[in-house]
Amino acid sequence: MTSQTDENKKAEGAQYGHSSLSYNSYLKVPDLKNLQICQSNPAHHDEPLFIVIHQTYELWFKLILHEIDEVMKLLADDRVKRATHFLRRVVAIMKVLVNQIHILETMSPQDFLGFRNNLNPASGFQSTQFREIEIACGLKDKRLLEHFKNDEIAFSDLMKRYESHTLQDAYYEVLKKQGFVLPGPYDVDEAEPKSIDRQETRIQSLRKLYEQSEEYADLNDLAEVLIDIDEQISLWRTNHVTVVERVIGFKRGTGGSEGVGYLRSTLHKRCFADLWKVRSVLEVPQITCGPML
Repeated sequence: MTSQTDENKKAEGAQYGHSSLSYNSYLKVPDLKNLQICQSNPAHHDEPLFIVIHQTYELWFKLILHEIDEVMKLLADDRVKRATHFLRRVVAIMKVLVNQIHILETMSPQDFLGFRNNLNPASGFQSTQFREIEIACGLKDKRLLEHFKNDEIAFSDLMKRYESHTLQDAYYEVLKKQGFVLPGPYDVDEAEPKSIDRQETRIQSLRKLYEQSEEYADLNDLAEVLIDIDEQISLWRTNHVTVVERVIGFKRGTGGSEGVGYLRSTLHKRCFADLWKVRSVLEVPQITCGPML
């Protein structure tokens, strides 16, 4: 009887905003504050900064993947406007990520070297969620998955992404329903003529998105948001490599990568390459003048 009464009181309290839930308990703040475990001993002053920034990145990556998964479901149901809304949120998050990287520039090279050796062999190259974002957007490179084979959970998550539809797939499925001719697969092998021919066919078909933009207004808006996402990823890569070079120069990465050399090699990557290339084939619109009076 007492237990039932307590439960009733708890339910009533929750109904009127008097539950035991608090800001700190809801957000697990005590747990969050205990997750910054330094590897240097004694702990270097700047190591918590380094940890917090990267943990924050991982939280934002988690939310980006959450939004992309929802967008793919919406596109499967032809809910283009709603999908565009959530992708604009992704763009807003990515703008935060681009600016956030510069906080690392408040570390001097000597400050970072004070704890960098303790990070080996951990490396940002091993961020599973960042690789998931790349794959989810359409950048599938199976060679990168090999670096995660010793991490059973990470490898499983990445393989699941790799074998699943991408955001690009979902968008092109919507376009195909509207009569666009978009033969796949969508990755482009410069050494394979058939791959180049498929891309050329897609690009010529995608011209309608821009040359008939009023007819395809919602699809055009979505295309431009996808370009925004690609642009933010590119800006993040550019800012990242600049910050890394400023802090460690051309030293090898802690995970054994080439460091700045490898990062620079990624700057040309595009998730939605067709939407970038279609711009090169667009022509000046014809302006029709009315009859002279």
